[in-house]
Amino acid sequence: MTDILIAARPQDAVPFSWKRRLIRFGSLGAVVGALAIAAATLPLREIGASVETLGAVAPAAVAVVGGLLLSVLVPRTAITLLCGLLLGAATGAIAALAAAIIAATATYYAGRWAGRGALKARAGSKLDRLDGWLNRRGLAAVLLVRFLPLAPFGLVGYAYGTTSVCRKRYLLGTTIAAIPSTVTYAVIGAAVASPGSMNAATLAPAAIGFAISTAIVLRWRYTARRA
Repeated sequence: MTDILIAARPQDAVPFSWKRRLIRFGSLGAVVGALAIAAATLPLREIGASVETLGAVAPAAVAVVGGLLLSVLVPRTAITLLCGLLLGAATGAIAALAAAIIAATATYYAGRWAGRGALKARAGSKLDRLDGWLNRRGLAAVLLVRFLPLAPFGLVGYAYGTTSVCRKRYLLGTTIAAIPSTVTYAVIGAAVASPGSMNAATLAPAAIGFAISTAIVLRWRYTARRA
């Protein structure tokens, strides 16, 4: 049962030299930087008009473009609001969640390619202990980090790629944590195009997410005190 809940650490992974890691980190940084510059020059008005002409494939196109923008560290709040504005509350929320999953997957594997094993390069170091802590907490650690706005969405994905956290738990935790805020901001974005459609229920998913993250923190404190 334990090995189902906690991912095993890849102890047999071949360690990379720091020179090789720096080259990979530099390459990844250059690609992300170039894509971020390209994203900053996107004609937003033309994109909005183009979405209307895509018809049934518009949600898929928005999800792919949104995933790319999240991967180059564009704030997820802005992407989700835009999805709601362009596609409506329900369809926009689905497209925004798909974009988050796409970005989470891409950044995780990019981080793993660039910095695999970086946290455990020196046994007994603080980074190695951090990697062990994240791995032991598994899904709960991913949920907490994703629920709390500690860093840009894409940056968290790159960081998790350098850890030994199992990709299944990472993607599951990311998806679960993204749902409340995705629904809330998509509804708010849709309300911009249709004023008066937003009500108190709009904030319910965000409140649920905050309650869950608070429960996780309190549970950890209780466990630590017992230990």
